[in-house]
Amino acid sequence: MGMKRLLGTMLTLALCLMPTGPAKAGPRAYMAQAPLGGQAPAPPDFATRARGAGRVVIAAVEDMQPRFDVNEYGDRLIITRAILRVEETLKGSPADVIEMDVEGGTIGDLTLHVSDLPALHRGDRAVFFLAQTATTVHHPQGRGLGIVKLDASNHVAGSMTSLADIKAAVRAGR
Repeated sequence: MGMKRLLGTMLTLALCLMPTGPAKAGPRAYMAQAPLGGQAPAPPDFATRARGAGRVVIAAVEDMQPRFDVNEYGDRLIITRAILRVEETLKGSPADVIEMDVEGGTIGDLTLHVSDLPALHRGDRAVFFLAQTATTVHHPQGRGLGIVKLDASNHVAGSMTSLADIKAAVRAGR
């Protein structure tokens, strides 16, 4: 009986702490909350992601440069600058190398994992949907949805979606 009471109290507390107001539009607006017991909405398709991105590239992570920094909300955290070696530009200005900042990374024995961003490592290959920025340093459009990792067979890691499928969708969405 004690375990049931504890679980009930924890669930009640979690429900009390959930935000109740309307979602604020912005880079995280795609993260709609699902009702309890419901299913989360499907992420935007690749054509929609391409329309929202200023640049879309197929690239490999060449280097990772973590540092302590402050994000747009004033939080001090680890930001990693990923140096991307571009294989192909699907949308936007072509470039051989692109710099992209992502939250998370490791400095010494301290690691920050960000739940809505995939962990990047040297050598990772992906399709990057990048937001327009005022500087030469980019950010993934839609946070983790802007990084679509590829496996050795040119498929989205863990799926049957091929790189050719993504290219066709990006062309349709430009």
